[in-house]
Amino acid sequence: MARYIGPTTRISRRFGQPIFGATKAYEKRTYPPGQHGPKSRRKHSEYGLGLAEKQKLRYIYGLLERQFRRVFAIAKKERGVTGERFLQLLETRLDSVIYLLGLARSRAAARQFVNHGHIRVNGHKVDIASYNVQAGDVVEVKNTPASRQMATRNLEENRIRNVPGWLALDAENFRATVNRLPTRDEMEPGVNEQLIVEFYSRF
Repeated sequence: MARYIGPTTRISRRFGQPIFGATKAYEKRTYPPGQHGPKSRRKHSEYGLGLAEKQKLRYIYGLLERQFRRVFAIAKKERGVTGERFLQLLETRLDSVIYLLGLARSRAAARQFVNHGHIRVNGHKVDIASYNVQAGDVVEVKNTPASRQMATRNLEENRIRNVPGWLALDAENFRATVNRLPTRDEMEPGVNEQLIVEFYSRF
């Protein structure tokens, strides 16, 4: 399972937002890393802005470059606005859905939860984190003590997190239904996907 294992707080400070979740280290120093610290006034070219936006989104969803580019290639071939469809494909990944439901503390933890076989989709075991859910799909935690215990603990810890409107969670039965695909205003607000589309259009 390929994943990013480098520094996390440094990445969050670079982009000015808690990419991997809020930490005490990030709250203490929210300005970019480096010797110039908060005095840095670095200007970016159009290429640099696109690259930064692409890297930020890639880190948010925990994908390596090859995986990320593959998702973009799929979005580009499909009908509709490429940038919005790209975000939909990322947001409807099974690991992302598990995170949004509050069944995991982070997308990385959600990926592990899926890969370890704790999740079923429409009654079938799915242990592929990149699996894309569709409208009408039913996602549930496997009915075993270990799986349900982990889900209970995570739901309790993440109870303040709001489940997006395109998902319907039945917490008592550890089950959720995908009502529809997410709209743009229900996905990552701090990302300019158009910059990413323009960045990849250069190649």
